[in-house]
Amino acid sequence: MLDPKDLRTIADRTLGHYNRHAEEFWQGTRDHDVSQNIAALLQALEGEPPFLILDFGCGPGRDLKKFADLGHRAVGLEGAGRFAEMARSHSGCEVWLQDFLSLDLPGDHFDGIYANASLFHIPSQELPRILMELRASLKAGGVLFSSNPRGDNSEGWNEERYGSYHDLDAWRGYASAAGFVELSHYYRPAGLPRERQPWLAGVWRKLD
Repeated sequence: MLDPKDLRTIADRTLGHYNRHAEEFWQGTRDHDVSQNIAALLQALEGEPPFLILDFGCGPGRDLKKFADLGHRAVGLEGAGRFAEMARSHSGCEVWLQDFLSLDLPGDHFDGIYANASLFHIPSQELPRILMELRASLKAGGVLFSSNPRGDNSEGWNEERYGSYHDLDAWRGYASAAGFVELSHYYRPAGLPRERQPWLAGVWRKLD
């Protein structure tokens, strides 16, 4: 079990890495095509747009700006201060600076939560709590999208970043226990053999 000091170290080292490499990260990811992920969330939302969407772990704001450009009200949440600054500048959206392990979210607020390449940084022992907090922040029938690097349910350090790498069955277990029902899942990038698809994406609806 990780104690509070361990969790603080995980957060500080991981966020420190992103703060130090923010510009390098932006240059390396700004042109990534994640339109499949954005569409997967938007197509699952019920009701009439525009929707209120939380981009959980918005990074420098690439996808946050896309949601806003599509006419939705998008709010970013980011733990790395440098990323938060970049996201505000790039997107023009509101961005909350919050550590993933110490969230302060409004209840029954968002139509959708978009967690692209972010939830895998949460240690597995804390994941049930965080998923419950995300669920509580969704409106009735709201939708969570997640995309994470898949693995064999191991976790640990990758240089200065901490990651948890779940397979489909394990992720289903966490999401279901937190009160979500699976709508769909897929592997990315599309069109490649499974061994060359390192990303597991899923769409989950809040159960009431």
